[in-house]
Amino acid sequence: MVKLLQRAPINMRAHSEFHSSAINADLSYQVSAHPPISNSQQKGRNGQASGHQMDQELLSFVVDVGKTLMRGVPISLALALIFTVLTWFWACNPGRPWWRKPDLITDLCYWLFIPVIARFLRIGMMVAGAALFFGITTTAGLMAFYEDGHGPLATLPLVAQMFIFLVGTDFILYWTHRLFHGNQLWKYHAVHHSTEELEWISAARFHPINLFFGSVLADVVLLLAGISPNIFLVLGPINIAHSAFVHANLDWTLGPFKYVIATPVFHRWHHTAAERGGEKNFAATFPLLDMMFGTFYMPAGVLPDRYGIDDKEFPTTFGAQLAHPFKSKAADRQAPAPVR
Repeated sequence: MVKLLQRAPINMRAHSEFHSSAINADLSYQVSAHPPISNSQQKGRNGQASGHQMDQELLSFVVDVGKTLMRGVPISLALALIFTVLTWFWACNPGRPWWRKPDLITDLCYWLFIPVIARFLRIGMMVAGAALFFGITTTAGLMAFYEDGHGPLATLPLVAQMFIFLVGTDFILYWTHRLFHGNQLWKYHAVHHSTEELEWISAARFHPINLFFGSVLADVVLLLAGISPNIFLVLGPINIAHSAFVHANLDWTLGPFKYVIATPVFHRWHHTAAERGGEKNFAATFPLLDMMFGTFYMPAGVLPDRYGIDDKEFPTTFGAQLAHPFKSKAADRQAPAPVR
């Protein structure tokens, strides 16, 4: 079991968030690149052979990380071009362009590395979940279990599975999101709210703890329930684009459709101060959840502004932000507005 977790390769839905579109490929790679080793074979290897194997696995890991990073380049360039043009005409908060924001390097670090972290976390949780709930501990068993889904849900058309997945994960994310706005977990979620110039490139700002108990958990719950990973071939790019869209500096509400799908104005209110809209609009995709649970907030004729968090000493660099929640109790949220 430990070997499977160590060898599970790595990809995003940072919640507003990212999804992997290569789960099947990950598990296939796990089989082809790392076949199971029997005890007798392992004992028969000398130190030199073991060292060579470690070098090969390290090289495979580096190459695989590089492939994960490169997969995001085309869609990243496309999103950069699209939102550069759109914000020129429909900026919610006119000012300097996204590529001149002070913490752009931090945003880029999250944008590049969160997909890699998310992929490791997702595959690891998939392996652990299959072992814990279904007793599957072999690589071949994992492949058969996840390849096309399992159980009643896997027999549904892919379109139906996509709908169930979107609704199911959004429900889970709504409530985990609210939990991360509480005193104990805010120090991890503060990373996502820390930028004062909210742009599409800010969408991937998530601490790994937030990621693990947010989008990764929601994804794996639905996969364990039987949804086929093949849905990610379509939902993967869509979720990346929508996550960037809701963080984009756009004044779009989409009129009556604002109750149907999350929009930039809807989510930008969530990034304002707690006494304004910061304790509202928790849904990642469907605002209907906020309407159902009394947290919908989109005042007519008013646009959100002034983003960020109260902690003026919160670090601005990627590494410092990842370490900050573990450093001291000062990272705990100060007197948050109650989540209702």
